[in-house]
Amino acid sequence: MSHLPVEAIARRGRLAAVLAGVLVLAGCAGMSNPFETSPPPPPAASQGRPSVAPSDIIGRWGIASYHREQDRARTEVAARGQCKQPYLISGGSAGGVMMLNHDSPNIVEHLIKATADNRTYLGPGADPAGADDREVLSFDGRVLTMKWVDPEVQSRYGIMVLVRCGAEGTAPPSAPRRAAAPPPQVMRAPPPAAR
Repeated sequence: MSHLPVEAIARRGRLAAVLAGVLVLAGCAGMSNPFETSPPPPPAASQGRPSVAPSDIIGRWGIASYHREQDRARTEVAARGQCKQPYLISGGSAGGVMMLNHDSPNIVEHLIKATADNRTYLGPGADPAGADDREVLSFDGRVLTMKWVDPEVQSRYGIMVLVRCGAEGTAPPSAPRRAAAPPPQVMRAPPPAAR
């Protein structure tokens, strides 16, 4: 049996006491006080409000695009001329709109979404400013301009101009009607003359 000096035993006792104190404190730190409320988690980054709603853009549109700003007015006129064969935007099942995307013949649902700095995007998927999205540059109720987010797609397609075709819910304008001809008058023979 080995005999430890009293000093070594005292040192081991102090070490054991310190260790026990650390364990007690660690246990207390892990316990929660039922009367104390924890601060709420920080709010998620707020998204802005889109500048257009799906109901604003559902309908028939003339569509054209331009690459130089000086061509915008001419492009709006060209888009208006496309109403003879309009581009149709319809409502989607998830609250978006059904449209063509770049480089695909398939119509897919596009969601309207906004960023915290109030930029509005239109495209597949929930995240704003995705590679397949278009940014809404302006919309006045009749003319919608958008540009592609992806620079390579933007370089090919340019800035899109959509011009609303006629009033919603009405037939496309047709040729003016001619006034109806008056009904033919029936000529009657004069009554016989009295003798």
